[in-house]
Amino acid sequence: MSPIIVAFSLCLLLAVAEPAAATRSPSAFVQNAIYSNRITIFSKSYCPYCMRAKRIFKDLKENPFIVELDLREDGREIQGVLLDLVGRHTVPQVFVNGHHVGGSDDTKNALSNGQLHKLLGKNQSQSQ
Repeated sequence: MSPIIVAFSLCLLLAVAEPAAATRSPSAFVQNAIYSNRITIFSKSYCPYCMRAKRIFKDLKENPFIVELDLREDGREIQGVLLDLVGRHTVPQVFVNGHHVGGSDDTKNALSNGQLHKLLGKNQSQSQ
């Protein structure tokens, strides 16, 4: 095989591989998780506040997309992206229809004051 063909093939391979790697960045993952799912919760599997937030959605018969940061190799990087995005590095961080609800207390308050139902497009009687 000629050196020119080898060089061209290598350039093509690199050109295809680089965008694929970019889509796997923690930032791209976070954006995709938030905007591709109705409900996204960034959580840690052992966190009692995360468990409370997940229970709120379970009680509403909702099935959120849950990212357990402690079970992912890139969990710290994702948490860094969340800090840049919402100004907090704590968990849980809850998003509904692309809107940042906040942490466990914020989610509980949003449930109590009707804001969570509004974000979900439900009236309160639908979830009971």
